Amino acid sequence: MACNILSCIPKGCDNNAGGLLKFYVAEAETITGITVTNGTVTAIETSGTTTGSTIPVFYEFNFNKNSAQYVETGNIDLTNGSTFYTVETTLNIARRDVQKRNAIQLLGAGQRNLVVILKDANGLYWLQGLTNFANLTAVGEGSGLAKADGSKYSLTLTSEEPDMMPEVDPSIIADLLVACI
Repeated sequence: MACNILSCIPKGCDNNAGGLLKFYVAEAETITGITVTNGTVTAIETSGTTTGSTIPVFYEFNFNKNSAQYVETGNIDLTNGSTFYTVETTLNIARRDVQKRNAIQLLGAGQRNLVVILKDANGLYWLQGLTNFANLTAVGEGSGLAKADGSKYSLTLTSEEPDMMPEVDPSIIADLLVACI
């Protein structure tokens, strides 16, 4: 099989900021289809989707500024001829309480498969878990030593995919979100 031809990467002039602004998570079983065109998610079909309307399935997890990130690592083994990408998203949620505890407990129950949408500080949305899903792989919790340290939950979601994360068309996000009270 012939490989695709290489392409150029032009020098960008836009500002480039790190960190995450938004984190949305859904159970993989509530998603019935994802359409990707040229590396961009253009549609996400959900359980119960009807023409012109989408059933909301993504829940927002809120966190403080500068307390969430993702790292996407290419794993390339020349000897075996294998390539895959590992994404680790780390999310720190400030102030421990029972409502947050219960939501985190559900997130990890039964090692459920998840699909995650991340909004980065450049205003771009990315989809974690397109093919093989994401899973909650670590939870840290506790209180800091000093009063200024606060208390928090630290979550890590991990996925391993054959391709890098696709970007998500921002126009499809609003219809996918569950209204949280």
